[in-house]
Amino acid sequence: MEEFELRNSEFIELNDLLKVTGVCASGGAAKALIAQGRIRVDGEVELRKRCKIRKGQCVAFEGHEIVVVQGR
Repeated sequence: MEEFELRNSEFIELNDLLKVTGVCASGGAAKALIAQGRIRVDGEVELRKRCKIRKGQCVAFEGHEIVVVQGR
């Protein structure tokens, strides 16, 4: 499980989170995985590419788990 610190914002868009954490090599790859229904947010399949991910949420994809925490 990996933690992502959310700084200077209330949320990060799902496709951006996948890109900045290195789960996907590009924003296009992230959007494709989301459209294919391969990404789960808090245990549910998420199909919205720009879904707002907030602190406390968990994003999962094929063995990767990212928990969003509030940065300092």
